[in-house]
Amino acid sequence: MEIELPWTEKYRPRKLADVVGHKEIVSRLKAYADDKNMPSLLFAGPAGVGKTVCAIALANEVFGDTVRQNLLELNSSDERGIDIIRGKIKDFAAILPFGGSQFKLIFLDEADALTRDAQNALRRTMEKYAGTARFVMSCNYSSRIIEPIQSRCALFRFKPLSADEVKRMLSRVAEGEKLHLTEDGGDALVYSSEGDLRRAITLMQTAAVGGAKKISEEEVIKVASRARPKEVKELIELALAGKFTDARGKLDNLLLEHGLSGEDVLSQLHRELVSLDGIEDRRRLEILDRLGECDFRLNEGASERLQLEAFLAYMCMKKQ
Repeated sequence: MEIELPWTEKYRPRKLADVVGHKEIVSRLKAYADDKNMPSLLFAGPAGVGKTVCAIALANEVFGDTVRQNLLELNSSDERGIDIIRGKIKDFAAILPFGGSQFKLIFLDEADALTRDAQNALRRTMEKYAGTARFVMSCNYSSRIIEPIQSRCALFRFKPLSADEVKRMLSRVAEGEKLHLTEDGGDALVYSSEGDLRRAITLMQTAAVGGAKKISEEEVIKVASRARPKEVKELIELALAGKFTDARGKLDNLLLEHGLSGEDVLSQLHRELVSLDGIEDRRRLEILDRLGECDFRLNEGASERLQLEAFLAYMCMKKQ
């Protein structure tokens, strides 16, 4: 029986030429693949922008048919201790490359989850087996990788994908699945994913559950745990106009109709406040400062309802 893969895996690019965005990074990686030689690499950037895809595509182009014998792929979030470095990684690195390749490749996903002891052990392994193995490490925060490892790697910084790049990949998936992705549906997926292509594809697959062939804004909003930007702007405008009761009613609508959490509401309020026109910078700064304090209190376990209403009250008191 053929296993049906999630769309994020089904449409994952297998070659560097198929990677969406990051033209400069892909060009440099392609040069490594053509030369069949490379230093160890460190990929840093937010989730869902193509770090893992680039690492696997690079391995496919370097090794070709022998990629399974010459590539070790590990997720450091699951195997983050010193034992994995001294065991599985060291054993793999010590074996000569297969099929005439110059080196083997060890890919450590989410390498910033490695403990400090594990990173120090990894540094020594990178030194000892430099002749037979290269490392590719991906992380969200390069500052969590110790300096001795950073200095041994070529650093590639990945940025969030642009709206056009996300839409281009979504159109490719929609065409493959015979779906009709509307213009407003694409915009809603871009807004909800915030540059995370993996999340955008997952949302589109979720919206298509039940045989829906048309992916519109309405379908995306239902599954994305997001409110429409227009609704969030209305909430802000009501509060800034001093209409607390109306703003509170709009907040209830966001929480109950869309099923948003307090953190979800604050995240969308932040996005809209930053780009909102017609508000003085001083006033905007004061509101954003209070928004950050509200977010901190929610993360510390404060009452969601009380904190959100207190934030609305503060905005109402800041009316012009």
